[in-house]
Amino acid sequence: MRAAESAAAQAREAVADALRTVVSGEVTTGARRRAEYSTDASNYRVVPDVVVQPRSTDEVADALAVLRELKVPVTARGAGTSVAGNAVGPGVVVDFAQHLNRVVSIDPEACTAVVQPGTVMSVLQQAAAPHGLRFGPDPSTQNRATLGGMIGNNACGPHAVAYGRTADNVVALDVVDGRGRRFTAGAGDPEFAAVPGLKELVRENLALIRTQFGRFGRQVSGYSLEHLLPENGSDLAKALVGTEGTCVTVLGATLRLVPVPQKPTLVVLGYPDMPAAADDVPALLDLKPLAIEGLDARLVEVVRRAQGETRVPPLPQGAGWLMIEVGGATQEEALATAERIVAASSALDSEILPAGPAASAMWQIRADGAGLAGRTPAGEQAWPGWEDSAVPPEKLGPYLRDLEALMARYGVDGLPYGHFGDGCVHLRIDIPLEASGSVLRTFMTEAADLVARYGGSLSGEHGDGRARSELLPVMYSPEAIALLERFKALFDPENLLNPGVVVTAAGTPGSSTAGPGTTHGAPVTPSGAPALLRVVAVDENLRRPAAPRTPAAGGFSFRHDHGDMTTAVHRCVGVGKCRADTRASGGFMCPSYLATKDEKDVTRGRARVLQEAVNGSLVHGFASQEVHESLDLCLSCKACSSDCPAGVDMAQYKSEVLHRTYKGRLRPVDHYSLGWLPRWARLAGGMPRLLNRVLEVPWVAKAVLWAGGMDTRRKMVRFAEVPFRTWWARGGATHGVPGLPLGQAPGRGGRAGARPKVVLWTDSFSDALSPTVPQAAVTVLTKAGYDVVVPDRQACCGLTWITTGQLDGAKKRLTHLLEVLAPYAVNGIPILGLEPSCTAVLRSDLPDLLPDDPRAHAVAAATRTVAELLTSPETAPGPETGFRMPDLSDVKAVVQPHCHHHSVMGYQADEKLLRDAGAQIEVLAGCCGLAGNFGMQKGHYDVSVAVAENALLPALRGAEPGTQYLADGFSCRTQALQLADVEGKALVELIAERL
Repeated sequence: MRAAESAAAQAREAVADALRTVVSGEVTTGARRRAEYSTDASNYRVVPDVVVQPRSTDEVADALAVLRELKVPVTARGAGTSVAGNAVGPGVVVDFAQHLNRVVSIDPEACTAVVQPGTVMSVLQQAAAPHGLRFGPDPSTQNRATLGGMIGNNACGPHAVAYGRTADNVVALDVVDGRGRRFTAGAGDPEFAAVPGLKELVRENLALIRTQFGRFGRQVSGYSLEHLLPENGSDLAKALVGTEGTCVTVLGATLRLVPVPQKPTLVVLGYPDMPAAADDVPALLDLKPLAIEGLDARLVEVVRRAQGETRVPPLPQGAGWLMIEVGGATQEEALATAERIVAASSALDSEILPAGPAASAMWQIRADGAGLAGRTPAGEQAWPGWEDSAVPPEKLGPYLRDLEALMARYGVDGLPYGHFGDGCVHLRIDIPLEASGSVLRTFMTEAADLVARYGGSLSGEHGDGRARSELLPVMYSPEAIALLERFKALFDPENLLNPGVVVTAAGTPGSSTAGPGTTHGAPVTPSGAPALLRVVAVDENLRRPAAPRTPAAGGFSFRHDHGDMTTAVHRCVGVGKCRADTRASGGFMCPSYLATKDEKDVTRGRARVLQEAVNGSLVHGFASQEVHESLDLCLSCKACSSDCPAGVDMAQYKSEVLHRTYKGRLRPVDHYSLGWLPRWARLAGGMPRLLNRVLEVPWVAKAVLWAGGMDTRRKMVRFAEVPFRTWWARGGATHGVPGLPLGQAPGRGGRAGARPKVVLWTDSFSDALSPTVPQAAVTVLTKAGYDVVVPDRQACCGLTWITTGQLDGAKKRLTHLLEVLAPYAVNGIPILGLEPSCTAVLRSDLPDLLPDDPRAHAVAAATRTVAELLTSPETAPGPETGFRMPDLSDVKAVVQPHCHHHSVMGYQADEKLLRDAGAQIEVLAGCCGLAGNFGMQKGHYDVSVAVAENALLPALRGAEPGTQYLADGFSCRTQALQLADVEGKALVELIAERL
């Protein structure tokens, strides 16, 4: 076994060495990198032998020449968001997104753009927008999907009704085929001079092409050979779109742009159910809408539960809806078209929304639902596979009814939605993949038979990949399949390009037209295994069944994942939202990836490595070097827990990995210095002035930082000379609270009996490092009419123990915290948290670490932020208190929501409170970069600063004089002070000083 593994490693290195002679970008055979590229957004796992990141198109061409000589298969990859397994394969994976990602040029007169294949679609939209142009098709993944990938899959999106598929918007392609020929594919050459034999292939099969290909707009499965017909312009470029990298490798593309629609107006129509909505689609298409999208009530309810009531505006009456966008030269023209849509429909109810916040909120339901549909209404994992079937729009209603009946017969569930104007249905289904793919195979086979009966397509926009290629004979005749194989053979006779996908080249073993033969001389992977010379099976190389259970082991309970860490890490299905520049959408994930742009540092890449650690065949367990490399730059910001549509919580997984790795072992020194910070802060409380003076000596501070495993470029924090609890115990509140008579402390006499109680929980940071924050809270709460209760005993939430994976220690502290706080919570008394990261522990980590203790759930439910307490109907100050928020109309502020605040509690209440009080605020989207212990740890300083440059530092540098910096997080205020010399204050401090 070892000898075989050694030989495979040597073969991989030999291929890598050959590639390094022509590629200046990264060429690696490392297990961690191969794990990151072992799957895409599909159900499939194929570990590549080598990952290559070329820096130029010439390097791509040279690398392909090397691989042809060695007969090594190759798969082209963009963002890796393919849901059918189109972007994984044996041999070598070429990553185009890392370096080949530029918009080369835009010609506004010709309405065209030239792009590199790794260009993210939203980047092209931004470049075209100043010219009043855009690329027509717009899939939901447009802020991370690359145009090369869209060309490979023939992607579409909602506006394909108006603008067509990607194929309809491609003018020319710069390609290299499997024979090594580089040429420009375009239209208007019926001789097809660049591809000998293609002219004859088309002429011999005109009737077959005309009858079986291009029967309706969303027939994406197979190859789109209809574009080769003379009546369609003999367009080789369009025919190569959707070939999934099996015929050519795209090096560049010239794309058609369209004018940005004027005065877009949204019509929302309500129906009894979604099939009834689909029945109405044919009658509405004649009115030339820009988009017709279908929604189901169950999907809307899932969005409402996940995002909150405020994210879901009122919808027209019904349980199924059509969202129809129309345009016009003027608003009046658009509204007139919208009214004709309503009149032509049979809807129960309707609403017309001109462009604006209301229409955007309605579209956001559709955008949020696209991600949240990865889980069923019951919260179970739903998988792609039958993800984007399509039928002619006039048959969509009956097809949906039969599809629902098929799912009911299998006892499976999912949340259908889709591009109803094109007859395309998106659906992920909770097929039980934990043990095997047998149910997947039988369901997919029956579903293929069903869509074929309706004259439909297995795929309406995502391609066949590994999920559906085997099923193409259900949809096409044997003659048509043979034609597809002959077409591939003209470009890639040795099956080196994405082998096993769509079809196998004619004449090779496994093809329907193959004669007698063997695999002698066949392409091989570097590890010595023959490359696929047949189409892959639907249930072959499935990722989930290969992963054994990893039960909870004394750390987190994984209560939302059936007590199984394997299920938890497989929440990541690879949709890749973490790869997007989420700052544009108000998201926070993933700060380290925004700084490094490396798949290693994105939530998905880390999840893939953890999945491989569970599998154990490539990455050997959680203690492996690959796992710890992958998690090293995770800031534990928890943004993925809310921003990721699948609910991946990488901060939790990192803590669990550290817990399992170091349990009973000596830990890194920073786990003791930073992980036990509350303990050191409590000790420092006995002599804070002396300690601060000592730590102000530069060489002493650097020595302490170095010895504690921290970066010496950092500064030591200052300990409060009078911690809050000391101040409170000494009666400091008696003469420190404006608005109270001297001698009357909150909760100590006066009208206390008539005042509602609130527990002011002072976490370790607020107590020892920022006592002015809880002091300000006393002021605000007292003025708001509350009886402030500060428990006699300190209660630490164990945050720093959690982030360093010391979960046994964290549980001890949380158990003590329950003893202190639970008596208040179970009696309906709210608990006010001040430090967002600590408040988030009570709301999120506490119930998962102590799931069987009902007190944990009571405390989680009772915990509030300042803004929640002051604005929630259950806890807000009543009119009898006379409390009014101070006028903040003269306040301009840069506001940094703490990542945990954003991800666990949500920042909406805080933002509303500030805006309602008149403040002019710039709310930053993104992490400050310090993230608790992360930015202090040795080796993290440069990334910490780079993360701060994403949003925080530019905002502070660009702020007008007199602008406040508001940040509830101690780490956020520390980062601004250390990197920009800007003092920040918490929201409650701003309110207190203005009362």
